[in-house]
Amino acid sequence: MEIDIVNQKDNKVLNRNEVKFVCNYEGEATPKLTDVKSKLIALLNSKKDLIVIDSLQPHFGEAKALGYAKVYDSKEDLEYIETESVIAKNAQEEASEELGEEVSEDEENSEE
Repeated sequence: MEIDIVNQKDNKVLNRNEVKFVCNYEGEATPKLTDVKSKLIALLNSKKDLIVIDSLQPHFGEAKALGYAKVYDSKEDLEYIETESVIAKNAQEEASEELGEEVSEDEENSEE
């Protein structure tokens, strides 16, 4: 999976950086939100708690998706501005990934 940043805009009023990006995933399944988020964190040198992926829309018939993310200056700004549903969507993806890791560790322990 490769992410290309198309547009970056500094929004000083809302204390955030708005990022539009294209995610290319040729030969792979559509990436999970957590995978895209971790890649963006590395590209933008941000913290996991300060980034929210607002949308990730796959293109029909192509192995690419258009996305929109917001990188906030502080956790307080993020919680004040973002809706509960967007925060929950991003948190839910992280929680499901953590649960998946715990299950795979339990399966490894039971096989021994």
